[in-house]
Amino acid sequence: MELIVAGMVLLSAAIHPIWNLFLKQEPDTQLGYLGLTIVLAACGLVHALIAGSDLWSVGAVLPLIFVSWCGQILYGTSLTATLNRGDLSAYYPIIRASPVFIVIVGVALLGTSYSWYVLLGITMAVAGGFVLLYRRGTHFLEDPKTLTFALLAMSGTGIYSLADADLMKTLEPEVQLFWIELLLIPVYLMLYLRRRTHTRYDDPRPPSARAVMLIVPGIMAYGSYYLILMAYQMGAEVAAVTSLRQASIPISVMLGGLFLREGAILRRLLAALLLAAGIVVIVVMG
Repeated sequence: MELIVAGMVLLSAAIHPIWNLFLKQEPDTQLGYLGLTIVLAACGLVHALIAGSDLWSVGAVLPLIFVSWCGQILYGTSLTATLNRGDLSAYYPIIRASPVFIVIVGVALLGTSYSWYVLLGITMAVAGGFVLLYRRGTHFLEDPKTLTFALLAMSGTGIYSLADADLMKTLEPEVQLFWIELLLIPVYLMLYLRRRTHTRYDDPRPPSARAVMLIVPGIMAYGSYYLILMAYQMGAEVAAVTSLRQASIPISVMLGGLFLREGAILRRLLAALLLAAGIVVIVVMG
């Protein structure tokens, strides 16, 4: 993988936990995700109009658009179910292990072959992510239903990542972002309205502050997602890209440690070094 492409993916990974932190401060999470989706679609539309991109070029790749959309839905709904039922520290590393899913699908169904260097780097990155966020006593294997939701979320990430990589052979990133997010809006709107009928959240902030907290994460998410799609467009391998994106794990843990004063710093440092070593192997040897 070229260093400029690796740098784009790592920058995307650095942005991801920051806008995620913004969303976590939103009292109404579903409203936050709905706002995020609307802003993403709007950014894609404005970007496409400014760049002169053909929004209707999507007609040639509708099956792949549908696959990417299904992957996004599977990921979003399964992620919500996982977090509602289980401990984030136990299941988030599983959800982020999409490189494993991508490699299995690539070898079993797509005839893809990987060098042992890339496989080693992927293994190290995924293992580092697991060790980094593992908590003693979580025993996630004792709850197979929640584990199933986590694996479905992981699979959803793998599905839309594979579809997005193929889409970038035909579409411009802003066109893909516009259509996928536009098609997701009705889903999140329905979920929000359904929840709103029986649960409401009080928010003492003025409307202007609420709007900023909905718009800023969307703009940051657009930049992060756009960098990933650009990496695919430049020929980056999807399994390597999703592995490099796991750099967001130690960043999010450091943010959590800063704001929540979590412990086990030595273990986390060693795990982060393992993950970083896996990233180096992917970049240098891949």
